Amino acid sequence: MQSQPILPTERIRLVPLSAGHLEHLAGLSADPEVMRYLGGVLTREQAAEELRTTLEYAAGGLGCWTGFVDGGFAGFWSLRPGEFPGQAELGYRLLRAHWRQGLAKEGARELLRHGFQDVGLGRIFARTAAANKGSQATMASLGLRHVRDFVADPEYFAPGDDLHAVEYAVGREEWLARG
Repeated sequence: MQSQPILPTERIRLVPLSAGHLEHLAGLSADPEVMRYLGGVLTREQAAEELRTTLEYAAGGLGCWTGFVDGGFAGFWSLRPGEFPGQAELGYRLLRAHWRQGLAKEGARELLRHGFQDVGLGRIFARTAAANKGSQATMASLGLRHVRDFVADPEYFAPGDDLHAVEYAVGREEWLARG
């Protein structure tokens, strides 16, 4: 089975998530602005559980990568198995100090390349809260197209949150045709 490689970009070194990254995940997940559209802040124990769950799906080239810029922690990027074989869900979560610098797009572009070229996925999608216009702009700039609006499962949002969400996606042939 294919393991997760280190994925370097121009500015980011994406290394496979490990148990040693718990403090990074816990710190990032404790920031209310970072977690605003992700169900609210997590305690250290909840972050540890998220880490365990995330490590369970890291196989076949899929998983989560910890991103470092100039040797410092910047955030996480992920390719999580989708509901159907041959597809994966793209995700990213960055420290606020790294917002609006093009890093979410840069890391996500490398995960798209990896998913389609190295892993052989047929489709990659991303989902976010309908109110998260910044993430939607990143998805669109990557070439993902809006495919649907939906009402999210309440377990993914904090009580009282707006459950309206969107999905963007791109297929392998479409992505490869763009070169």
